[in-house]
Order: sequence, then structure tokens, then C-alpha cells
Amino acid sequence: MTTLARLAATIDARKGADPDSSWTAKLLAKGPEKCAEKFGEEAVEAIIEAVKGDRARLTSEAADVLYHLLVMLAARDVALADVLAELERREGISGLDEKAGRG
Repeated sequence: MTTLARLAATIDARKGADPDSSWTAKLLAKGPEKCAEKFGEEAVEAIIEAVKGDRARLTSEAADVLYHLLVMLAARDVALADVLAELERREGISGLDEKAGRG
């Protein structure tokens, strides 16, 4: 099991847990909209670090982005496996062709 898969499983296990017991449970208890908002905030922070060119800070912010993406997905009952399956489906397809196919 990959680090990302283990993290997704941990996040899933926190669903319905006491919000005082973990940050993940607290986020999930606030609902999907709050989870999406937090993901957006973290994405902006990663963008800022990418523009600044600070590799260490970008690495840290990218980890936050991945974590909050998984929380947002869990809040809407979207499994990491489904996202990975979609990426596999797209593998080998030109990005331009794939985007055109979404029309």
C-alpha cells in the first residue's frame, strides 16, 4: 500500500469520529464545503511557494494540498481508487485529445 493509499484509509477511518479526537475528524464534521474551502486555501499557499521558488516550502505545501484533497474527496465519498482509476484511464491519451473529448 502506498503512502497516499494509507493516508486515504486513515482519513476514511476518521469519518464519524469525535471531532475533538483529530484534525481530520474536525474538518470532516464541518462538511464538504468547508473541506473544499480548506483545500483551496492550501492550493493557493502551494501556488505562492511555487512562484517564490522555495522548494522546501513548496514540498511542505504540496503535502498539505494532497492531504486536504483526500479529505475533500472523503467528504463527498469519492474514493482515491476511483481517482487513480480515472488517471489510469487517461494514461497514454494526449492531454489535448482528452480535454477535447470532455467537450
